[in-house]
Amino acid sequence: MIVLDSLRKSFGAITAVDDLSLSIEPGEVFGLLGPNGAGKSTTIAMTVGLLRPDSGSVRIDGGDPIDPGVRARIGVAPQTLALYEDLSARENLMFFGSLYGLDRAARARRADELLDLVGLTDRARDRVGKYSGGMKRRINLACALVHDPVVVLLDEPTAGVDPQSRHAIFEIVRALQAEGRTIVYTTHYMEEAQKLCARVGVIDRGRLLALDAVDGLIRAHGGESVVRIERAAGEERTQTAEPVAVIQRALAAGDALGIHVERPDLETVFLNLTGRSLRD
Repeated sequence: MIVLDSLRKSFGAITAVDDLSLSIEPGEVFGLLGPNGAGKSTTIAMTVGLLRPDSGSVRIDGGDPIDPGVRARIGVAPQTLALYEDLSARENLMFFGSLYGLDRAARARRADELLDLVGLTDRARDRVGKYSGGMKRRINLACALVHDPVVVLLDEPTAGVDPQSRHAIFEIVRALQAEGRTIVYTTHYMEEAQKLCARVGVIDRGRLLALDAVDGLIRAHGGESVVRIERAAGEERTQTAEPVAVIQRALAAGDALGIHVERPDLETVFLNLTGRSLRD
């Protein structure tokens, strides 16, 4: 559904995206992870046709996103909220629907569907400026869906939201996938990608460092487990590829007061691949 082939994009002396290639299957939830300045936003801008690559190509279902007909099949929920705060949620949806050529009846019907999907039917006529952060994120997502796109790009869709709204957005993403939509999901929350994404690509300095299912990434780049054994004399930490064997030895010794296993996860993979230095 989405094919990025040898994408390059520079801004002056800064190379934002450097020979990036990947493909995303129809109906897949694909996670795109990277630290600040890794090239995620530039990649998304080229994917939706807002930026032209210096070289390489983008194809959405075989078409070029610069083509209005192709772009009309893409929905984008940007990290910076794309909402009119002086308008109500319903008015925002009606306005964005008009940009895609939906007639008034179709806009009204779609607004009702989406307000129900994001749990804002009872607040539909309130000004968006009065909404909480989580409510704004949900209506931001609804506006990205108003034209019924087959490809949806979600850029940090849960930034700054409460746990209830985060859970609601997870359920919306799963519902969109169940409908067969292709979703690109960028986030700084590793547990979100681990829960939602079939595959994850990690990029840094514009290059794709790794791409696989989460379990595959952990096996390849997560490193060893850490077994913490609490004894009367203190805690012993053992880094090992065979945590079961370490646990068995500790139990056989008979002096363990507690045993804890820290297994590598997607955050471990991310830090191992991109480093631990700050990216402000």
